[in-house]
Amino acid sequence: MPDAIERVATAYLDTFAIDHLPPPELRPVTDLTALPHLAARPRLNAAAELLDGAVRRGYAERIVIRTSLGDWTYGRLLSESNRIACALIEDYGLLPGQRVLLRGPNGPMMAACWFAVLKAGGIAVTTMPLLRARELTDIMNKARVSLALCDVRNAAELEMAAAASPSLNRTIYFGGPSNPAALEAKAQKKGETFTNVDTAAFDIAIIAFTSGTTGQAKGTMHSHRDLIAICDLFPASVLRATPEDVFCGSPPLAFTFGLGGLLLFPIRIGASVVLLESAPPPLLVKAIQDFQATICFTAPTAYRAMLLLVGTSDLSSLRKCVSAGEHLPKATFLAWLAATGLSIIDGIGSTELLHIFISSPEEEIRPGSTGRVVPGYTAELLDEDGHEVPVGELGRLAVRGPTGCRYLDDPERQAAYVQDGWNITGDTYRRDEEGYFWYAARSDDMIISGGYNISGPEVENVLLMHEAVAECGVIGAADEERGQVVAAYVVLKPGHPPGEALCRTLQEFVKAGIAPYKYPRRIEFVEKLPRTETGKLQRFRLREEAS
Repeated sequence: MPDAIERVATAYLDTFAIDHLPPPELRPVTDLTALPHLAARPRLNAAAELLDGAVRRGYAERIVIRTSLGDWTYGRLLSESNRIACALIEDYGLLPGQRVLLRGPNGPMMAACWFAVLKAGGIAVTTMPLLRARELTDIMNKARVSLALCDVRNAAELEMAAAASPSLNRTIYFGGPSNPAALEAKAQKKGETFTNVDTAAFDIAIIAFTSGTTGQAKGTMHSHRDLIAICDLFPASVLRATPEDVFCGSPPLAFTFGLGGLLLFPIRIGASVVLLESAPPPLLVKAIQDFQATICFTAPTAYRAMLLLVGTSDLSSLRKCVSAGEHLPKATFLAWLAATGLSIIDGIGSTELLHIFISSPEEEIRPGSTGRVVPGYTAELLDEDGHEVPVGELGRLAVRGPTGCRYLDDPERQAAYVQDGWNITGDTYRRDEEGYFWYAARSDDMIISGGYNISGPEVENVLLMHEAVAECGVIGAADEERGQVVAAYVVLKPGHPPGEALCRTLQEFVKAGIAPYKYPRRIEFVEKLPRTETGKLQRFRLREEAS
């Protein structure tokens, strides 16, 4: 049954989020069978469960966040979060249920602010540091943000956005030179203890905005219960980390892949995490080496770039690598395995479902497959009429579990994403007899050329095996004769000049690797590919360029 929203049980005085949930008939079916400890708890505050809970378990003196400027213990993170929560209510008048925008790079203060907002009963709207004023304005207006907490270094774009955001009452800055009006100064006047707001388990805790691979970002709403649910599924059955692990990675905390992997998951088990303000591959490799990180979360693109640095860096501390955000090419998996001896744990998740729902632990990995359904979730492959397709045939991925899509005030998109209680992710897969899911394409990335269905990522996988190719993106380009043709946008490695000869070489290379009709009839050499801040390829921008 869809979630029951009992207005009388909410802790929120500002009911905007509840008022703008999808109607009951458009909500996904949620299933807590695998999480009876959550099903039995009608009241839950995720920040209290994670952070206060860690300190109660005796972790106060353990390091939780590691940075080049110093470490924070669990005790310090809790006390700083409590002080900020006090300031949010006493100095800035935050009411339970109001939305608070968070803007800044990954770091201890961003983590403390995130926990403080939830402790105070607010709804965290964490944003990517590189977003511009127009994007921030859209987010603030969509979520009717009341308050913004911003790293002073990221102030300029937010100040421009604030002028066009009538709901925003105040912006508070942190970081930078000492300032009596800064968040830190206000917080330091408060006590180290705080009475957490008694939120209902179904009260919305975060509004996460999609990263924009298919166009305009959408707000997805997730409850306190959802945040704890993702901590107790993929990490427990697939990742299997320990309190001694040191997590690190590249995704911002605004990306739910990063929120889970670089904050919630390590804190749930009492581990530590390296938070990097910027994490391009060279800096990520250096951090792994300097901090002796054991678990890495990043995108396939980063793993491929890091391969060039393996020979000159010490990555021997790594024991687990997790990839998500986009399909992991088999070529990248095999190259990383050969270079490091580690099998990358691939996974598919989505902002709509909050985190990974299909993946497999290292000993069960089938190279090229995303894996099997994470225990606690159910997945089927459906045809266009909503019927399950036979084993081995392509179908639309449909998922159910303890988390699900709840778009903010967007019934049209909600009706497209949630159908008959299933979350329709927009991905095309096939499933084998052992229950492994094999990625074909995003549903809108399937190229139909001359009557053939061609998977863009399949062509990309082959191109990436060529020694000259650093990155590539493949789309269907309009063609009068064939309807569409395969078009490849290729970034070359140094020492490989572009030209007609290389174009023909790559075309023949693809023909030799997969069915000849799948080869790219058009190849354009480019300096870089359009990607989101989280590393996802924006194929819609390539399609715009090709049109």
